[in-house]
Amino acid sequence: MNLLYNIAIDTYVRGIKIAASVGKQKAMQMEMGRDQWAEVLAEKMAELRKFCPNPRIIWFHAASLGEFEQGRPLIEQLREKYPEYKILLTFFSPSGYEVRKNYKGADIICYLPYDKKSEAMKFIDIVKPEKVFFVKYEFWGNMLEELNRRNIPVYLISGIFREKQVFFKWYGGVMRPVLHMFQHLFVQDEKSKALLNSININNVTVCGDTRFDRVLSIQQQAKQYQWAADFRSTSDFILVAGSSWPKDEEILLEHFNAHPEMKLIIAPHEIHEEHVQSIIARLKRPFMRYSQLDESKVKNVDCIIIDAIGFLSSIYRYGDVAYIGGGFGVGIHNTLEAAVYGIPVIFGPNHQAFREALGLLAEGGGFTIGDAVGYDAIMKTFMTDSKALKEAGTKAGAYVKDNSGASDAIFSAVFN
Repeated sequence: MNLLYNIAIDTYVRGIKIAASVGKQKAMQMEMGRDQWAEVLAEKMAELRKFCPNPRIIWFHAASLGEFEQGRPLIEQLREKYPEYKILLTFFSPSGYEVRKNYKGADIICYLPYDKKSEAMKFIDIVKPEKVFFVKYEFWGNMLEELNRRNIPVYLISGIFREKQVFFKWYGGVMRPVLHMFQHLFVQDEKSKALLNSININNVTVCGDTRFDRVLSIQQQAKQYQWAADFRSTSDFILVAGSSWPKDEEILLEHFNAHPEMKLIIAPHEIHEEHVQSIIARLKRPFMRYSQLDESKVKNVDCIIIDAIGFLSSIYRYGDVAYIGGGFGVGIHNTLEAAVYGIPVIFGPNHQAFREALGLLAEGGGFTIGDAVGYDAIMKTFMTDSKALKEAGTKAGAYVKDNSGASDAIFSAVFN
């Protein structure tokens, strides 16, 4: 890669090391995860070769947890149809690695080393992958260049491109060579393809977002919880609020306190004690924390606070309406996990960068609010008009199903 790119990488790595040295948790995890990475990876590969002397490695790389979920349908399809392949899964961020480091669908899981040329060469020497899949936004120039030099095909899956990205700026020529290093780019929408075509990147196929396939898989495998079913049986209207932040909770809980005809399951984005206590302080109706769940008394409360992780995607099935948090701050979280159950989805104003939210809005399965007044109006409709509630839910579910199939399209193009 060019000198400017390598200077930028060196500067970034120094910044991580400085942040780690002053106790920044994420930076410390990134440094510890990459400590002696080559020795650790070589040891894992040696262990793999004890049982499979010449493994055919397919490498998937995801920046973090969300990107992993996009790659997961393809990983699991590959595992099912071609079990002779061995799967390497790498993450860049601790928020992905720490959650999925024990994922059973991959043979080896590790951090991706920082994108220095020497590190890239060493990584590929150890792994010797047959094919490589980068998910969505990952463009590591030195690694891609080294893979190209060795004629190892690299594919981008669930890619999405916007005008603001460096590739499409007047100075974008510095980074555009990176895009030429992909064997093929599988993108989510026609706009992404048009942008790539405008800079002479033509090996592009529009096949949608693999997240639709993932949430359908989650729905099919969703766990059933007796406590949730019992709670559901006590009310004609249940709201499930997922990944909520304080601003969301301010609106949700004020409305909830004023409407005894509904009940609430709330899963805050952050489950540390201070945040949970802030929710409790706003509640004026009986509640129970999941961590203190007493199934014999679940019918006696009006709100359940999910102060644990790993439940939300299955719990949406017990709701009549879902509220997805983050729209008053960082941006909304996963709307598809709720919509797949055929229930309408409400979210805040910061959703414009989320293609699936825009799709739900366009199809009539998603609804956006800007304040408590807007939220009250939407909830009044859903709580008093069963026909409107059913129609919106049907549209949300249909949107997910109609946009599925990206994993099959990619798999057929690459492996068949």
